[in-house]
Amino acid sequence: MPPERKGKKKRYYAPALGFLMFAVGVNSSEKDFLEAFNRPAAIFAGYIGQFVVKPLLGYIFGTISMTVLGAGIMLTSCVSGAQLSNYATFLTDPQMAPLSIVMTSFSTATAVFVTPILSLLLIGKRLPVDVKGMVSSILQIVIAPIAAGLLLNRFFPRICNAIRPFLPPLSVFVTALCVGAPLAINIDSVMSSFGVSVLLVVIAFHLSAFIAGYSLTGLIFHTAPDVKGLQRTLSYETGMQSSLLALALANRFFQDPLVGVPPAISRMSLHLLLKLTDDTVDDTATNGKLRETWLIHMDRVE
Repeated sequence: MPPERKGKKKRYYAPALGFLMFAVGVNSSEKDFLEAFNRPAAIFAGYIGQFVVKPLLGYIFGTISMTVLGAGIMLTSCVSGAQLSNYATFLTDPQMAPLSIVMTSFSTATAVFVTPILSLLLIGKRLPVDVKGMVSSILQIVIAPIAAGLLLNRFFPRICNAIRPFLPPLSVFVTALCVGAPLAINIDSVMSSFGVSVLLVVIAFHLSAFIAGYSLTGLIFHTAPDVKGLQRTLSYETGMQSSLLALALANRFFQDPLVGVPPAISRMSLHLLLKLTDDTVDDTATNGKLRETWLIHMDRVE
């Protein structure tokens, strides 16, 4: 594909992710951000999993890959948590869902500073990293849209009720475009044995993060009465991240489109994992109603 066409495609990632973040804000309320603060130790542990354990694993797996793809894996490990982890927690441990929401919200709110710094530390020796540009971009495509959605939901609930039914299909469509574009641009590489190796490295990275989050939580909170549920929750928080944010940053700040391949594969892998988790949960009438309510709230957007 000609470079000028690639450049035009890259311009659409930021507004696309901004729309998804706006949808998250519309389907949230201030209660979601305040409800679970009575467990500060668990919230802090989740934050460490997101921004210490996961980046370390990203650095390890990134160093065994070639420079460009390694940068993509490292960038994926530096971004904030994903709303997918909230839904996975709801499926396995519904009582932990508010705690999961707070963990994800906290990592998202602070990603504006933490992600650029981590990216500089992990990727800076391989590729140039524009820290100020990343801070500005995360403010524009994550923080501002979520804040706008929250304010609209708070002060103009009728407008939110009117647009909310249209958000799920639009979000799915936008997500498909964001994930599909970098894979299509690099289709020859993705479909080769080289692409299979990238897929295996990304999956190994996620599995390692899940296992690390689960194991470390068991060691730290072994006396807690709900330790198993807490282990699963922090495992999801450690292993799932906002791959679309990594994808948007990759396409905005790195010239080589291959940097965007690991975040795109990461996004697809997490959705497949979530589908497997969904299929293992009993679909009783009560649970089905709870799930329907949750999906209306979360709209399956990141």
